[in-house]
Amino acid sequence: TAIVTVVDTIKPTVVTKNDTIYLDISGIATITEAQIDNGSSDLCGIASLVLDITTFGCVDTGANTVTLTVTDFKGNFSTGTATVTVLDTIKPYLVANNITVYLDASGNATIKEIDIAKKPTDNCSVISTVLDKTAFTCSDTGANTVALTVTDINGNISTATAVVTVFDSIKPTIVTKIDTLWLDTAGTVSFGFSNFNHGTYDNCAIADSGSTTSTLNCADTGLNTIVIYVADQSLNVDSANATLLI
Repeated sequence: TAIVTVVDTIKPTVVTKNDTIYLDISGIATITEAQIDNGSSDLCGIASLVLDITTFGCVDTGANTVTLTVTDFKGNFSTGTATVTVLDTIKPYLVANNITVYLDASGNATIKEIDIAKKPTDNCSVISTVLDKTAFTCSDTGANTVALTVTDINGNISTATAVVTVFDSIKPTIVTKIDTLWLDTAGTVSFGFSNFNHGTYDNCAIADSGSTTSTLNCADTGLNTIVIYVADQSLNVDSANATLLI
């Protein structure tokens, strides 16, 4: 009699294929061995297929080399590599909010991206948030549509619009002076706002001005108190008393 010992020393044949996967809303993507195996074989049968990497995140976008280890039932194993391309195609999520702003004493108002979208989110991360218009002046009073563009680290872009309503709530400031006028041959005198104006100003522009009285006569000789008024383009009105000597 004799003992014949049969030994299997032939390694499995590894055949792999490349694959493309996509990150989900959590910024994660997974693969299985079956996605990389492309018909690996062994004369005595395959016991296991094992990948060295099966989970990918945002830092893995692009091409990644993975190794597939194929082991037969006798412990012989072979390895092969494949390329797993990880893509992020999910756009950032943002909600644009309408806002109201008020012009300052210089007739200006500014906004920031955070005023329109508090915190845009992305399955990976946001790299930039840009508004197409951040500065407003007197010519912008009323409703203005602005566009917000959010870009993530992988170049996915989302845009949203919002309405920025610009108000001017600052009244004009009246600066007066005392004026002296003489009655004409008919015993009357006419005057207007310009007789008392001494540098009246507004943060935007004055649209209208005048006085509640525009003529006086002989009975009014002496000092007279005249009420004058100014209105700006946003209908903010201021009034003041001015002195007229006849």
